[in-house]
Amino acid sequence: MPRYDLNGKVALVTGAARGIGFATAKELVARGASVVIVDLDQEACDTAAAEIHDSRAVGLAGDVTERTSMQRAVAVAVERFGSLDVVVANAGIAPRGATMRAMTTENFERTLDVNLNGVYRTVDAALPEIIRRRGHVVVIASVYAFVNGAGALPYAMSKAGVEQFGRGLRVELRRHGASASVAYFGFIDTEMVRRGIDADPIGERMKSVLPRALRKRVPPSVAGRAIVEGIEGRKPRIIRPRRWTAFSVMRGIINPLSDRGLERPGPVQETMEELDGRAGEEQPTTA
Repeated sequence: MPRYDLNGKVALVTGAARGIGFATAKELVARGASVVIVDLDQEACDTAAAEIHDSRAVGLAGDVTERTSMQRAVAVAVERFGSLDVVVANAGIAPRGATMRAMTTENFERTLDVNLNGVYRTVDAALPEIIRRRGHVVVIASVYAFVNGAGALPYAMSKAGVEQFGRGLRVELRRHGASASVAYFGFIDTEMVRRGIDADPIGERMKSVLPRALRKRVPPSVAGRAIVEGIEGRKPRIIRPRRWTAFSVMRGIINPLSDRGLERPGPVQETMEELDGRAGEEQPTTA
């Protein structure tokens, strides 16, 4: 497909008051687009929008778990800027590390509702405009779409589901002249990673199972720039840090071998025992 010029286009980004979403919105405006910044808190949205641009960014409180909220966000984009060309379904949460046995039902189901159903609701509300405008959709998956999710099952389940959603959507949109990308991120230096992994000693040990080369952390600006470049190129896949690309390509070989190793007695199984013991503990989620 030809290169997609963002100048004069209108985008909606969820989870955009900070982190990857904010970096993406900022980069979109830098390329000439107008942006609706959606997040849970109106004040945070207003602050983010004001920091990005005085007229081409607007903040709007919205909850991806509520269909009417996403429909309203799309309506605001069209009313304020005249159209909607791009949607970036970025909003997501991560539960504190725990096994399925130890995790509360509420946390498990809420993670799926925000990370998977929330992406669906966002895209579903925007899709008529995206098709009409021959625009572009970005859904945010994770490297957890293709690595073993032990200790973070609902997060991994949601991101694997988002991957399949985005891949299939791209095929369905082709005949309409629209397109979709799946973004896969490793460790980005966001509040979610700092609170969910850095502040959790067991989370740090879970990360240490990965080869050192795959633990590299990059700032949100790198992820935001990658998303926007992916939109301009209408790319099917966006992966950062780039070194995860090889893992993604080789997953059919790597994953069976990795799974077998994770099952063996040793540090990973010892960590699973600790995570199993978190039943009854406070289990916060991070966004």
